[in-house]
Amino acid sequence: MSYQLHDLLGNLGVALILVSYLLVQIGRASATGIRYLVANGTGALLVLNSLWFDFNLSAFIIEITWLVISLVGLGRVLHKRRTTRVTDDRIP
Repeated sequence: MSYQLHDLLGNLGVALILVSYLLVQIGRASATGIRYLVANGTGALLVLNSLWFDFNLSAFIIEITWLVISLVGLGRVLHKRRTTRVTDDRIP
């Protein structure tokens, strides 16, 4: 087995997901923080990239789900920030 660029990117994706999760568990990051959500989404994308070259259905399902959950969380955080900022602007 040869180690290719897509293998490296997939491993970097796994590292991003695991390190960000560890940081949440030890209290160094927030599970609703933008950095955490972006790291998880990016990690999932990198793993999905590696699956393009060496497909595995189970890994594909978990990474697509992980990516969607990260995007939903990111959307909620950004929407809340925008809504809060608009509400704060209206207060006299």
